[in-house]
Amino acid sequence: MAQRNKYEQWIDQDGILKIQDWARTGLTETQIAHNMGISYSTLKEWKKKFPAISATLKQTKAVVDVAVENALLKKALAGDVTACIFWLKNRRPEAWRDKVTVVDTSQIEKIDELISSIDRRAGT
Repeated sequence: MAQRNKYEQWIDQDGILKIQDWARTGLTETQIAHNMGISYSTLKEWKKKFPAISATLKQTKAVVDVAVENALLKKALAGDVTACIFWLKNRRPEAWRDKVTVVDTSQIEKIDELISSIDRRAGT
């Protein structure tokens, strides 16, 4: 019996179901590649070459992402403060992100020098 190429076992129905199951349980593509016995770079190439693999990963991950989003939203609407903060920082970052203000101190130093020189001229 001829040996199958490694990818062939993953583009048939059983292989696709395994990939789907791993994606549904939240595994990353790196972890899925490991389970398949291939490198992550090989998985990326197979996704380009074999639409069944790419579509399976994309669709399954999208379903799981929506389920997690819904669970987070339910917790936020129920008053879970952590869920509210997480939701707002990610959905409305322009209003809710942790803001860091950077001050250019070189301008402040120039202003201080100017004030000092004015004070010296005024005799104070």
